[in-house]
Amino acid sequence: MKKATLLLLVTLALCFSGNSFAVTPAKEIKAGFVYVGPVGDAGWTYAHDQGRQEMEKLSYVQPSTFIETVPEGAESARVINGLVRKGHNLIFTTSFGYMDATIDVAKRNKDVVFMHCSGFKTAENVGTYFGRMYEPRYLSGIVAGKMTKTNAIGYVAAFPIPEVIRGINAFTLGVQSVNPKAEVKVVWTQTWFDPGVERDAADSLLDVGADVLAMHQDAPATMQAAEARGAYVIGYNSDMRSFAPNAFLTAPIWNWGALYTKLAEEVHNGTWKSEQIWSGMKDDLVRLADFSAKVPTEVQSLVNEKAEAIKAGSLHPFSGPIKDQSGKEVIAAGHTPTDGELLGMNYFVQGVQGTISK
Repeated sequence: MKKATLLLLVTLALCFSGNSFAVTPAKEIKAGFVYVGPVGDAGWTYAHDQGRQEMEKLSYVQPSTFIETVPEGAESARVINGLVRKGHNLIFTTSFGYMDATIDVAKRNKDVVFMHCSGFKTAENVGTYFGRMYEPRYLSGIVAGKMTKTNAIGYVAAFPIPEVIRGINAFTLGVQSVNPKAEVKVVWTQTWFDPGVERDAADSLLDVGADVLAMHQDAPATMQAAEARGAYVIGYNSDMRSFAPNAFLTAPIWNWGALYTKLAEEVHNGTWKSEQIWSGMKDDLVRLADFSAKVPTEVQSLVNEKAEAIKAGSLHPFSGPIKDQSGKEVIAAGHTPTDGELLGMNYFVQGVQGTISK
């Protein structure tokens, strides 16, 4: 998905501007997907698979292939090669740890288009893609800040890498924009998908008084913990409300289908080019799930107003002034961080309880 080496994005991401490599129009698209988890995880892989199914609605897209629970590293190269040998002409590798394998296989197969999710390496037939999930994270923080009664909000987080840290910070800034007294308590699980570990982390936060939980995990275990303990919960990846019908408030979610459809169209038309895509709410790659009826109408209206401002570009969740946990100003007043600064974020903002350590 996205491992600690994502720190390299600070210097390399988003600096590629495309090239003159010409893609031959493909009359038929045979797409292959490499997944790091099971399609039934209800989270990261499930969301990608929903996008795959949306793309298949195009008349010229053949039934696609997906291979789930593929380990990152050398094993992924074997799987990617297998898709090439079976005639796939558009291959999506949906985890950060597949980056080097994707590049290596692409070098030997210039007639195949590869799209790698969350990485930073490109080639003439390899592009990258990801979403500005910090935008709906900020909005979900507003919901949490309005709904907490104890002013203790728990956050079950996978790994202390910039992507996850950025999400925690955006969420916390949303919380504090409406409730400066609230704090966000972070527990690291060191896993993307381990329901047992995630459930234990969620319970530990509920034990210390958190009455709203948020998560950067792939399993619905955090949702289930909140449901069992009478707390509220903010989901992630997909709309998981069925796992916590009484606890669910909303969720920052992915809409991969729009992007996958667009990329298939480009390969079909011969207009595809290698680029690094980092799209947000404006392009509908990321969004906020429908609110639960438990979210008051006035809170929904406020969040919807902020969402429109983000889409219009008049609101950026990380516009300064912003201080870190120590009180040091890390983003000056009037400054909006560059993409490089956002992609390399390695500090917590004020309002977060927790440390950035493994």
